[in-house]
Amino acid sequence: MAAAPVRLARLASAEAFIRAAAVQSQQQWPRMAKRSRSLNFLVLALPLFGLLALVGCSGLSNIGAPDSEAPIAPSQSNLASLSEAIQKHPDDPQAYNMRGSVLADAGNADAALADFNKAISLDPNYAQAYANRGLLHRQAGKLEQALADYNKALSIDGNYAVAYLGRGIVHRQQGNSAQALADLNKAIALRPDGGQAYYNRGLLYQSQRQYQFAVDDFTTALGLTSQKADLFVARALSYLALGDPKLAAIDLDEAVQLQPQSTQAWASRGLAYERLGDKEKAAGSYAKALNINDKYEPAKAGFARVGGKAGQSYQTF
Repeated sequence: MAAAPVRLARLASAEAFIRAAAVQSQQQWPRMAKRSRSLNFLVLALPLFGLLALVGCSGLSNIGAPDSEAPIAPSQSNLASLSEAIQKHPDDPQAYNMRGSVLADAGNADAALADFNKAISLDPNYAQAYANRGLLHRQAGKLEQALADYNKALSIDGNYAVAYLGRGIVHRQQGNSAQALADLNKAIALRPDGGQAYYNRGLLYQSQRQYQFAVDDFTTALGLTSQKADLFVARALSYLALGDPKLAAIDLDEAVQLQPQSTQAWASRGLAYERLGDKEKAAGSYAKALNINDKYEPAKAGFARVGGKAGQSYQTF
């Protein structure tokens, strides 16, 4: 009888980490979709991950697209070339969409929005421009505007997987789980090689405490992208919620080596080793997280729980 409260406490702690991850996910910037309509070729740029986008109940997250879809890096040369193309062809909506995508990747949301608006004004049936503008609105927390843009994109192209993915994330942020699941399922059906949809569906399952389904989707996504660090953390948090700190620790060992500056990876690793009873590695992992961000509350609380002392050295591996 005494074991039950301990089990519940562990589950609550894992869910607290998931909630903390959901808050952090609001700050990341995923890249834009670009498509040349003449070639019917879609390029999904790999996202700027930062910390784990493990969205339990809300937030935006994307993982890398399949490796065959190469990113278009935001650079001054890209911007200069696209601006030159626009000067030569001021009525080309694709040029504005492409430049807007590069500007968005560089974090210049206002200029990107202006370019997407221009692309749409030149071609009111440009589905990719609507989807890109929807992503900007979603990042700005303007969910109704984002939803309207994704709906418009899908009214133009009913098989546009990226728009189903984006709309599914909006539905999840709005708490519309059934609609979110339907859209993410559709995105997967249209593009079964797209890791983003599996990742986001895993986040949806996680928010519903369907942790084994979440693990399954994160595992599938791991096989579809080279951007693995944050997925390892996502799957590890589900393992922790399932009460399996050993598997969680294995994933988090990988994560911190792939992404050594991730506060969430180190703090989550601290929790896994705390659950395994290895206070040395737990304290070392929490300390690493605090060295990166000394205000990260899950790491501060964990460091205190395992008796960590400031200024003391700890073994991490």
